[in-house]
Amino acid sequence: MSKETISQIKAHLQTIKNLDDPYLQLLVNDSRKGVQTAIDQLKRRLARQQEAYAAFKKRFKYEEYYWQNGCQYVAGMDEVGRGPLAGPVVTCAVILNADFDLIGVTDSKQLSRNEREKLYLKIINEAVEVSIAVNDRAAIDKLNIYAATQDAMIRAVNQLHHRPDHLIVDAVPLALDIPQTTLIKGDQKSISVAAASIVAKEYRDHLMRDYDYVYPGYGFAQNMGYGTKEHLAGLEKLGACPIHRHSFSPVQKYLN
Repeated sequence: MSKETISQIKAHLQTIKNLDDPYLQLLVNDSRKGVQTAIDQLKRRLARQQEAYAAFKKRFKYEEYYWQNGCQYVAGMDEVGRGPLAGPVVTCAVILNADFDLIGVTDSKQLSRNEREKLYLKIINEAVEVSIAVNDRAAIDKLNIYAATQDAMIRAVNQLHHRPDHLIVDAVPLALDIPQTTLIKGDQKSISVAAASIVAKEYRDHLMRDYDYVYPGYGFAQNMGYGTKEHLAGLEKLGACPIHRHSFSPVQKYLN
């Protein structure tokens, strides 16, 4: 039996990264219930980490395929903000390399605000390049939301200093002379699309929180412009503000 206290053992177990660690083998015959519970917790933690890593590698399969077939730069693309009644649509292109190791990068909708904020900064730091393009309310009303999204995506690509050899795009084909793979729910299938979705969402969420100070009463900091009960109540009381999309229902009936 180890002479360490259970608290000391728990602290040590937090540093262990695999079940073959010699320290863990010394604890196998420790009969204290607290020690055995800590070992079980360690095993579950390592199993979750292995599952997360396997899922991460699976989301890298498209990028790895194109790298292996002669593409140096593969850009993942996503958008945020097609559905809201107010605010811009934000698009993002992200180019990663094979050293990218942020296992937590996945569909932005599956992450908490705190997780997204941390990953946003790390993605910006680790990516080969990140490009963001925005179309505001006026452009959305002029072009329609689908065309405005395509337009912003194309600008995001054209702003890149590294010309992509291939694009992986979440559901929106683009009129560009670059080979493309269009994926449904691409942010769940491609790591670079997932990274783009996180960056685009964080960028747009920060914009909407700023707009909440400029145009209070609609709950933009919470609903990000989507048609929640609070938002609709604000429209009923205050009418439409300058960032409301005139072409979207039910905004039209609140225009002055």
